[in-house]
Amino acid sequence: MASVTSLSDSVQQRLAAALSAALPEAGSADPLLRRSDRADFQANGILALAKKAKANPRELATQVVSQVDTGDVIKDVEVSGPGFLNITIGDRAILETLAARYADDTGRLGVPFAERPGTTVIDYAQPNVAKEMHVGHLRSAVIGDALVQLLEFAGETVVRRHHIGDWGTQFGMLIQYLDEHPHELDHKADGSGAMSGEEAMSNLDRLYKAARKLFDSDEEFKTRARRRVVDLQSGEPRTLAAWQKFVDESKIYFFSVFEKLDMEIRDPDIVGESGYNDMLDETCRLLEESGVAVMSDGALCVFFEDIKGPDGNPVPLIVRKSDGGYGYAATDLSAIRDRVFNLKASSLLYVVDVRQSLHFRMVFETARRVGWLNDDVEAHQLAFGTILGKDGKPFKTREGVSVRLEDLLDEAVQRATAVVREKAEKVGLTEQEIVENGRHVGIGAVKYADLSTSAVRDYKFDLDQMVSLSGDTSVYLQYAYARIQSILRKAGEARPLAHPELELAPAERALGLHLDQFGETVLEVAAAYEPHKLAGYLYQLASLLTTFYDQCQVISADNPPEVVENRLFLVDLTARTLHRGMALLGIRTPGRL
Repeated sequence: MASVTSLSDSVQQRLAAALSAALPEAGSADPLLRRSDRADFQANGILALAKKAKANPRELATQVVSQVDTGDVIKDVEVSGPGFLNITIGDRAILETLAARYADDTGRLGVPFAERPGTTVIDYAQPNVAKEMHVGHLRSAVIGDALVQLLEFAGETVVRRHHIGDWGTQFGMLIQYLDEHPHELDHKADGSGAMSGEEAMSNLDRLYKAARKLFDSDEEFKTRARRRVVDLQSGEPRTLAAWQKFVDESKIYFFSVFEKLDMEIRDPDIVGESGYNDMLDETCRLLEESGVAVMSDGALCVFFEDIKGPDGNPVPLIVRKSDGGYGYAATDLSAIRDRVFNLKASSLLYVVDVRQSLHFRMVFETARRVGWLNDDVEAHQLAFGTILGKDGKPFKTREGVSVRLEDLLDEAVQRATAVVREKAEKVGLTEQEIVENGRHVGIGAVKYADLSTSAVRDYKFDLDQMVSLSGDTSVYLQYAYARIQSILRKAGEARPLAHPELELAPAERALGLHLDQFGETVLEVAAAYEPHKLAGYLYQLASLLTTFYDQCQVISADNPPEVVENRLFLVDLTARTLHRGMALLGIRTPGRL
């Protein structure tokens, strides 16, 4: 089905044509249309145009009104204040536009694709091999997954990349430790040998900490561990096999955690640091030959005039260390080469902690200087803030260590299941439905708390608030959706059907106009990488639905059949919009809660 032109786009086009007719020298001027509480829309662009043309803004506004082709969309246009235009949309136009969205059988609700889609490689959800995932891994995964959904919905070709930490000196240390303490990798004490992903990773995490402790305290072990790094880098078979086992065990664990998060992670998309090993030498050669990188004290470095340390001296990006080893910069620059030249990316998006902003600023600038990034290929770091505890400090356990991610998710599901269970008898949920809905509500609560906050801001992790039935929470939105499904089940023979001939009540108009804004909201959110604005739109939609319920009875013997059908149509389209919007955020909407 063809996309549906939104009411705001239709009004925008009509006002732009009227502006051009009233003031030809203005060309294709923007009327600066926005939603207003004084009318359905307000246009503010005439003030600036009048100033430029040395004209009276009210007189110009009156001329524009006389040129507006209202058609069957605009009911009324009036001049307000110094030269604003207040525009009211006809009820018929609202219902006919919404009916076209409702009729879209593709599930897109009439939303068009972005005008110039490209290929975006998005780097997100980057855990470390042989280490347990903690609360700090949550934001990259949740924000990145939502952006994947949003960009794909907008028509972008999206390539996912999970740049896991799977290479470096720590693996020499870990492999050497295990060689010398093989009994410490014993499986279950009952001798079954079977371990879950979480148990295996907990074991590896414990081994890592023990190896690190020995590495820091025993110089002889440190020397043996460093020799093992050389073995690993040269591809010595036994060392490489041990490393591969760590990677494989870790992936099983990663998949189990991401499955809890209700996220799809595909094995081919996991390309860790080791995936770029074969490119490192050439990356350094290209940087040095181009003059972008220079030798300094035996290291290959890139310098920046505007980046200086506390002593006032330039802080370089070290691509290759003086001992010949490669740092993160070499790997990240090689990844850019791969993504630009092999994956043919037009955009590179990195969902990475704000604390790495300086590193990526230097990496991107280096790539621009050497020509890998240019006007055709852009790179952007979506730098996210920190998750805080209720005390406003970084979220830790009482012992001061980072909270394990799976523990946090389990507690969220436990709390949510208790909330679902309280209402289960009234709705008639089975035990299986309670458990399943508890999982969807709990994981949805965690995701929404993150996604409803601007990525750059820190936010407090408060499970009590997250699973609340009131306020700006996913639970409130999920219950709004479930309530609509309950109404539709109780409607009997009445069916959702738009009746454009009807006059709309104020609450119906407000709900209808907001429903029509879904498409432009989604495309703006995808283009700007701002999922929190979609969360805000959905919360406002649920709030307008609550007002609608207060003022308009949906199923009532006192209502004529066409009013019942029209209101069922409005709530059903609201449910479809909530369902689609929440799915774009990676959150499920159970039909019964």
